[in-house]
Amino acid sequence: MERPPNLSPLLPQDFVPSFCNLNALFLPDAISLSLPKSTFASLSISQAPSRSPASSPSRYRSLLKSRSDLERALIGALAGAAAGAFTYVCLLPIDAVKTKLQTKGAAQIYSGALDAAIQTFRADGILGFYRGVSAVIVGSATSSAIYFGTCELGKSVLSKIPTFPPLLIPPTAGAMGNIVSSAVMVPKELITQRMQAGAVGRSWEVLLRILEKDGILGLYAGYSATLLRNLPAGILSYSSFEYMKGFVRSRTGKEFLEPAQSVVCGALAGAISASLTTPLDVVKTRLMTQAHGAARKNVAEILKQIVVEEGWGGLARGIGPRVFHSACFAALGYFAFETARLAILRQYLHRRHDEMVRSSSA
Repeated sequence: MERPPNLSPLLPQDFVPSFCNLNALFLPDAISLSLPKSTFASLSISQAPSRSPASSPSRYRSLLKSRSDLERALIGALAGAAAGAFTYVCLLPIDAVKTKLQTKGAAQIYSGALDAAIQTFRADGILGFYRGVSAVIVGSATSSAIYFGTCELGKSVLSKIPTFPPLLIPPTAGAMGNIVSSAVMVPKELITQRMQAGAVGRSWEVLLRILEKDGILGLYAGYSATLLRNLPAGILSYSSFEYMKGFVRSRTGKEFLEPAQSVVCGALAGAISASLTTPLDVVKTRLMTQAHGAARKNVAEILKQIVVEEGWGGLARGIGPRVFHSACFAALGYFAFETARLAILRQYLHRRHDEMVRSSSA
């Protein structure tokens, strides 16, 4: 069966060797990905001229363009699941410290982020930073798959609407992804933060206790605050990355970002988003970590309680670890997602290429 010819990838000379190796690993022999001139357009394929009509550049471009909205969403979902689980597990210790600092009464227990980390290590060792890890893996993989799949679906559908402004595609797609994925993310975060706040038992035991006491609605304590936080956070992070990416490309005159530039843009986007939405995250954490019987307080009541008891500064508790966590998460997450998507795209192109060769030779 015919495969793409063995041609050298068309990559710039100043790309770091590790990223060159990634492209060579994840793409069919001669294929390299390059961005078209439009800032928010999809990835396109570039390839050196080939004498084989079955593996010509136009054939691979047509394969990518012929993907349906569902195929684009599925590829994004699979890549998002892998990237989400990997990123959340890597950054779980930082999130654990942030949760401890935002829990009610933390001001009397911890003097700061470093003190919270030291006390956690002394009490539970390294495993204390990974309480609820099983819920994180399952929940983050599922929610990230739904998020990225919805974003890819949204971009694909919105780009086909002639009257829809291209500048609004990234924030709109990001909002769509956050609304849908929050339905899965809230129960995951609830179980994780209950365990980080001191709940005894494994993830499934905490889940059963919540269902026993509060029913299925108990898993969505803090859903309104989570959605209120995730919508602006998702729009700010996703849009900031896309706009900074466009700015860097316009300044460098290149068709794509270098790996280091992608990491920096992702980190800045995450930091901007986290710093502006920390008050909402504090309210959400208080709603999720309340004892049984107090969980019916709404967002306004929790907000008023924080300001009365701790002052306006209480709404900024945990901002250091949160900004650091979000910056690392965005940088690592964008890299992991693009890497996973390249691997999946490689398999997709091989499969579609083989199908077209078989049909043309039949």
